[in-house]
Amino acid sequence: MMIATWKGKEIARSNDTVVVENNHYFPEADVHMELLEPTDLTTTCPWKGEANYYSITVDDEVNKDAAWTYKNPKDAAKEIKNRIAFWKGVKVTKE
Repeated sequence: MMIATWKGKEIARSNDTVVVENNHYFPEADVHMELLEPTDLTTTCPWKGEANYYSITVDDEVNKDAAWTYKNPKDAAKEIKNRIAFWKGVKVTKE
């Protein structure tokens, strides 16, 4: 079981993460989406495709662009489609 937390609040919990480049990608269904808000930021990876970002809000504190997803990844990264990964201080630990 992998758990993502920020500021002591659970953001995601899953037995079904996919690890790519040392990042755990959580199924969207296992993420507390009510804590995430889409942002306008996008980045492009040569082999994964275009990433879209979310900010995380916990107790009125915002961690801008701290989560990302590949909604339409390239074929080489199809296993992370509609999964969400975290950075910027979000801790991912094994329970």
